[in-house]
Amino acid sequence: MLKQFADHEAALAACARGDAAALRALYDAESGNMLGLALRLVRRRDVAQDVVQDAFVMIWRNANRFDPARGQARAWMFAILRYRALNALRKSSREVELDEGAAEALPDDAPDALEAVGRMQESAALRRCLEGLDEPRRKPVMLAFLDGLTHGEIAERLKSPLGTIKSRIRLALRDLQECLQS
Repeated sequence: MLKQFADHEAALAACARGDAAALRALYDAESGNMLGLALRLVRRRDVAQDVVQDAFVMIWRNANRFDPARGQARAWMFAILRYRALNALRKSSREVELDEGAAEALPDDAPDALEAVGRMQESAALRRCLEGLDEPRRKPVMLAFLDGLTHGEIAERLKSPLGTIKSRIRLALRDLQECLQS
């Protein structure tokens, strides 16, 4: 796994210095877990594999921007993966048939992934606020955020009415917002 590196943080620091072996060590340690999460989010193996590859390219290119003071390296890596997976889902939902030349001429209007990662690295406060929610409200939020399930899928999984799930999520998000602002 990360034999020659003390941990993920050390491997990311080595990536920032251009050490390709560090990226390989991170890939060997986490690609399976990342593929599993990507599959749960995008539900297509080919797209999930592309998402994992894109995430590792971003990790390699931006390793120098990782700040251990803002969170754990593994969480940073998985935040990048999640962002890439959600971006792939958005892209597939609005995909239009274009010829090759037209696609290259389109500007990249995707939000900055590192900005999204930075927001997600406020995880300590979010974790504290999530732990403050009661289980009936925390569970649907976690299923929506971590597993990417829709309200209908959450209602089905938890065997609860759709309206109840929507209310619980809405109330939980309101409570989370208040907690994070305090």
